Amino acid sequence: MTSSDWLPQSFQSLKHYSRKALLSDVVAGITVGFVALPLAMAFAISSGVSPQAGLYCAIVAGFLISFLGGSTTQIGGPTGAFVVVVFGIVARYGLDGLFMCTLMAGILLVILGVTGLGSLVKFIPRPVVVGFTNGIAVLIASTQIKDFFGIRVDNVPGEFVGRMLVVGRNFRSLSPAATGLAIVALLMIIFFARFVKRVPGYIVALFLGTLLVALLKLPVETIGTRFGGIPPGLPSLRIPRFHLDLMRPLIPSAITVAMLGAIESLMSAVVSDRMSGGKHNPNVELVAQGVANIFSPLFGGLPATGAIARTATNIRSGAKTPVAGMVHALTLLAIVVWAAPLARFIPLSVLSAILLVVSYNMGEWGEIPELLRLTRLEIATWLLTFALTVFADLTVAVEVGMILAAFVFIRKVTATTTVTEVTDEYLREGHAHILQHKEIPPYVTIFRIHGPFLFGATDKIEQIISRLPELPPIVILRLRNMTAIDATGLQALQTLADAVRASGRSLILCGAREQPSRLMRQTEFEQHVESRNICVSIAEALDRAKALSQLVEHNVTVGHMDGGVER
Repeated sequence: MTSSDWLPQSFQSLKHYSRKALLSDVVAGITVGFVALPLAMAFAISSGVSPQAGLYCAIVAGFLISFLGGSTTQIGGPTGAFVVVVFGIVARYGLDGLFMCTLMAGILLVILGVTGLGSLVKFIPRPVVVGFTNGIAVLIASTQIKDFFGIRVDNVPGEFVGRMLVVGRNFRSLSPAATGLAIVALLMIIFFARFVKRVPGYIVALFLGTLLVALLKLPVETIGTRFGGIPPGLPSLRIPRFHLDLMRPLIPSAITVAMLGAIESLMSAVVSDRMSGGKHNPNVELVAQGVANIFSPLFGGLPATGAIARTATNIRSGAKTPVAGMVHALTLLAIVVWAAPLARFIPLSVLSAILLVVSYNMGEWGEIPELLRLTRLEIATWLLTFALTVFADLTVAVEVGMILAAFVFIRKVTATTTVTEVTDEYLREGHAHILQHKEIPPYVTIFRIHGPFLFGATDKIEQIISRLPELPPIVILRLRNMTAIDATGLQALQTLADAVRASGRSLILCGAREQPSRLMRQTEFEQHVESRNICVSIAEALDRAKALSQLVEHNVTVGHMDGGVER
């Protein structure tokens, strides 16, 4: 990489910055700042720390991630992925242990970015990612039951089973006022998400709930009653006390925080690229995430990463450059400085309703039906990762999931090795698959996948997606030499198919061997590519391309004739 490749997007964007872009960024930044307000506090409270820890993280880390990052519209801050990990660290090692762990994870992220090792994140397969995402969502939801119903119990265990037993035993102590307020907030968020999408339901629920508590003096637990409110003014720099004896036991947790941060930030950056049409620099992004996680604990903040939902809100609100992310952080800072006293009226039941919606949205539940169509080994990998995340420990879940994924990888690769006799029939059938002596028309381009298309190799499909605007109307993907495919590879093909269709082009797949062909049938791949566009050979694919081209020409001709009649 050259020196210009390490330049943050904020510097590159400012080269051609305009007053119009500034206005769009300011509006988007203020909007996403208000959306981040309840989320930052809710994530902090669920992590077992004071609400200002979430706000300070969103301010400090959010600003640095936008200022130094490699994505144009990424929004950084505390996220649900860290709630379970942070809660465990605080319970075992205290706040100083959390700050040490966050700083260590920040250093690891900087190393991943500088060395280019951030690409190792792609070697975590889809069943493992979905498994621990499902598990984290369930755990977050379980931590919100107490505050959602206003259940009166002091010590709630950190582990899932113990927590559910304690909540169940004390459920009769629920508060009707807190429950009613939480249900109203929940329904309001769902209503706005479905019918008034331009207005974030989180903000409406937060302000209405706070107003009701302040005016009607409802007997519910608030930020003021539990935490004494939020200290007004700027977050102050303070060096955490470092305990050298904690460094060694914190290493596994720091690795978990770093890996979660890397995975979620790069996933969020990819979502940002798809929505905005930009292209992020993963190494610069990881360095920025690392710097943000080094500075966040120095101001009493939580670990930070890219936030997919807030990034999507940022783009939908009109963000053009990283300035929007910096404005989002400054908006939160202004709220902390001038409106902190009002935070004491924020009801915890409303924050729990917000987090229940967040946990549901982050769960990727739509992935489960697709995973259940895969092989038994891949289903077992997902199920075990999910179960270990919920009932054991996130670090153990990822480790075991990766070991199982390695076994799946080995099995798939070894299963592609075959010994067959070359017969006259084999030679005759081979003529339909070879490209020699076949004419490729100008309206067609052909790509091929050579070798196993498994997790770790799927990013190579991006070269087709990035070139789509310059490609002809029909793209043929030759799978004759693709010996095996897994869930992650299949997801990459689905993404390609959707991108090709969105560009107004047609995708034809041809020559898939036995294992890829069987998996594509199991997962109903025709939902993404018309069944007639899945061909047995390249010869059949070229015939299909010719038919598609003639159909397009016919439609254009008819359109011109119809236009002539109307005129």
